[in-house]
Amino acid sequence: MILDEAAPELRLAISSEKIGDSHLQRLAVVYVRQSTAQQVLYHGESTRLQYGLVRRAQVLGWPEERILLIDDDLGKSGASAQERAGFQRLVSEVSLNHVGLILGVEMSRLARSSKDWHQLLEICAIFATLISDLDGVYDPADYNDRLLLGLKGTMSEAELHVLKQRLHQGKINKARRGELTFSVPTGYARSPSDEVVFDPDEEVQQVVRLVFRKFEELGTLNAVLRYLVRNGVKLGVRVREGEAKGELEWRKPNRTTLQNMLKNPIYAGAYAYGRRRVDPRKKKPGRPRAGYVTRPTPSEDWHVLIKDRLPAYISWGRYEENVRRLAENRARSEAMGAPRAGASLLQGLLVCGRCGNRMTVRYGEQGRHVYLCNRLKTSYGGEECQHLAGPPLDEFVGRRVLEALEPAAVELSLEAAKHVESEREELDRLWQKRLERTANEADRAGRHYRLLEPENRLVARQLAKDWEEQLAAQRRLEEDYHRFCSESPKVLCESEREAIRRLSEDIPALWGAPTTMNQDRKEIVRQVIERIVVCVEGRSERVELEIRWAGGMMTEGVMTRPVAKLEQLSYYPRLCERVRELAAEGWRAGQIAESLNEEGYRPPKRRERFGSQGIGDLMRRLGLTAEKRRGAKGRDGSLGEDEWWLSRLAAELGMPKVTLYGWVRHGRVKARRGQEPQGRWIVWADQKELKRLRRLQTLPAGYHTRKKFWVE
Repeated sequence: MILDEAAPELRLAISSEKIGDSHLQRLAVVYVRQSTAQQVLYHGESTRLQYGLVRRAQVLGWPEERILLIDDDLGKSGASAQERAGFQRLVSEVSLNHVGLILGVEMSRLARSSKDWHQLLEICAIFATLISDLDGVYDPADYNDRLLLGLKGTMSEAELHVLKQRLHQGKINKARRGELTFSVPTGYARSPSDEVVFDPDEEVQQVVRLVFRKFEELGTLNAVLRYLVRNGVKLGVRVREGEAKGELEWRKPNRTTLQNMLKNPIYAGAYAYGRRRVDPRKKKPGRPRAGYVTRPTPSEDWHVLIKDRLPAYISWGRYEENVRRLAENRARSEAMGAPRAGASLLQGLLVCGRCGNRMTVRYGEQGRHVYLCNRLKTSYGGEECQHLAGPPLDEFVGRRVLEALEPAAVELSLEAAKHVESEREELDRLWQKRLERTANEADRAGRHYRLLEPENRLVARQLAKDWEEQLAAQRRLEEDYHRFCSESPKVLCESEREAIRRLSEDIPALWGAPTTMNQDRKEIVRQVIERIVVCVEGRSERVELEIRWAGGMMTEGVMTRPVAKLEQLSYYPRLCERVRELAAEGWRAGQIAESLNEEGYRPPKRRERFGSQGIGDLMRRLGLTAEKRRGAKGRDGSLGEDEWWLSRLAAELGMPKVTLYGWVRHGRVKARRGQEPQGRWIVWADQKELKRLRRLQTLPAGYHTRKKFWVE
């Protein structure tokens, strides 16, 4: 109740008990707040009661010029002080020791958050500021009053929680019955009876079906967006607010709209509630109350999911497949990722046979790619699982894919021709609807002009201008349609059918054609292969493959990869034994090389055949030829102390001569040319230098180009 002049003894009791001269010399602040704008408009009695506290301050002894009214927070919730400028102003005034008394109808008007409430109490206790409500006057510095004020603040916060919980539970119960209304997306509308129905415009429905059909065909969101833009297809959107509410607008497609369409379960006929949850850790700047960021949740955590409740454009299975495909298209280590324009054919399909993680692609300076698995190394500090060159593996899997597609060549040609014609028919139907819509708009503008009185020239000029604009737009659209028909006829001609038939009969030629983009090859591979498990046998050239085809079938195979050294070959012991046998029979290096090639032995790296030079190096390494003592003079007496012929040092180190020659050419080792006519390279290497070269030889190839590894 508000004190008046009829109760002077009560006024005197209240004012004399806790209010002193120090309080009266400062301001009395009346804080006014309503939670929502609706309460301000329709609950005026509460607002008038709060403004009436000015009279209470006067009764308590404050003159009118020392009473401050703060009503900046009308229509704002008391759940937080962040967006309440009036409350922040109140705290500032108290902190400056300008306030002797704060008046409010009840504690919930000041704050419904314990953090904000107790912060205000702490400041009031420091600066000896009193707090008053309809029940009395309290001193925050007094223990009993502080205890009572703390209890009132806790009850105020609990009351807000109860109200929110009651409203939220009511929404949940209504959603479980499928009666909670929401804004419908593109392609849907609400009937006068508030039921969700297909949009009455046929072109809107056709565009929505086209979006889902093209995503099923193309597989990526960007590909669908590029297709729509290339063919001039726009999305029909109903305006949700404003003067044009409910009217149809044709807007250019964008990535966000298409993504929301593919992820919205309403297109599968499902009624869903709770698909996104508020993340209290993040808040959009400048957005009061409802400015918190929301995060999507898995379908199993939705509050309500009622299938087959609404009209559907696609099936529920297709919806789940679309969501799964969108997740896999994301460039993450656990996902396959969308096919890209890089040279790697098997990007996203390879799985490490040792640790089970997905293998990644690394491109070198010359564009060559390598498949590797280093998850254990990067995440746990372990060792790299395995790596192998990309081109041989791509070629091996590509041959298997072509073999799988060969029996379906005729069906592929027929399906390709049918697909091209159906796509052109679909686009033609869209063009017809656009032409019909433009013609209707032009006719309506003409009718408006003809129904006008001729004397009213002020309006007639504007209507005539609108009619001319509609007719011009109709002519432009007709010209665009004729151009589309000339470039893409609905029915394929016989030459086009014959071209498709020839290409399908020679699938390998089509696969390797320069006009076939690598991204197209990846799409084909992903249509027939789900995953490929790869496991390299130690450091050898043998790679075990397990190909899991679409449909559940599985095939196993072994391919050969290029390796750097002879010692890495799985048949190296057998090769050495064979060389010893042939050398014992008196065969020369060239004869041994020819025999090994005929027997099926192959050298490392990418060479197809053994040569006499390579076999000669191997024979010297095995001690099957006369050794030249290190440091001994050659035929021209040019070798000095600790000097080696380049080929002899390469054999001693067990490395390819070409690698050692590269080190010489880049100045990595100390070398000179001999005085003999051939001008062979002579490399200096004592025991310390040999040790350094052996250590550098064990480093990966990329480290050899780094200067710091060549510094002694």
